[in-house]
Amino acid sequence: MNACHEPEPRARTIALSGRGGAMAAIEMGPTGRPVDIVFSHANGFNGRTYRSILQPLAGALRILAVDLRGHGASTLPAVIEGRDGWAEFRDDLAALLAQACTAPVVLAGHSMGGTASLLAAAAEPGRVRALALFDPVAVPHDQQRDAAAMGGSALVQGALRRRTSFPSHRAAFEAYLGRGGFRTWSETQVMDYVAAGFSVAADGEVTLTCRPEWEASNFRSHNYDAWRAFAETRCPIRILRAAEGSTFRTEGQEAELGALGDRVTVETIPGTSHFLPMERPDLVRATLADCVAA
Repeated sequence: MNACHEPEPRARTIALSGRGGAMAAIEMGPTGRPVDIVFSHANGFNGRTYRSILQPLAGALRILAVDLRGHGASTLPAVIEGRDGWAEFRDDLAALLAQACTAPVVLAGHSMGGTASLLAAAAEPGRVRALALFDPVAVPHDQQRDAAAMGGSALVQGALRRRTSFPSHRAAFEAYLGRGGFRTWSETQVMDYVAAGFSVAADGEVTLTCRPEWEASNFRSHNYDAWRAFAETRCPIRILRAAEGSTFRTEGQEAELGALGDRVTVETIPGTSHFLPMERPDLVRATLADCVAA
């Protein structure tokens, strides 16, 4: 399924030393310059989901939109039993920065991908020139739930009920378009999600590349301190927060954010939901371009 007539992004597979597999990505922009932006997706999605949002920047900037562990075409092992939460995504991104990026980059991401980018920037501050976070997942300390509590959440149960296969990519696209969480997405955005979110099985049907059990595990197994990570970064940070249903909640954490001074800016975008990048791609592009130019 080719969503539009723009040049097809380059598919990359980057073996990550010591991580047990390879990270897949789509690459856009000129190859004769260092990577400018590494973009990470939300839970259950993939890098191609954001292609139409990012590709207008590719005339001048080199961009990697990655598939995190357990998503898309990445082959990094997605083992649920005994996992250490989102630290896996942090360490995968840190390995990617070391192996695929020759200069400090803008780390960016949506939802879980934004939080993973924050954690990686805290772990490897010298490799990150700026953070651009689009409704990242960060909640006050006194609201954080343990894995047992999260196990009964609507997000976990919804993931576990997700339909895993369709007769074709077209059937999956038609099932999603205009419905549920996809109701504010463009046709192109849904096409891109489906193109990389389903692979062709031996029986000819298409099946999810992110297993529902893995998606549910990500909702259960956060196991990180976003506020400590903010303090450990060194770069400028731009945060765009959804007006409705945001996962970036700061009640009680004002002191932590305040301690960062003018290094961090937080903007709530009117009329947006947690799917802010799909609803305001213009603001995503403007924020990324500003971060690169700063």
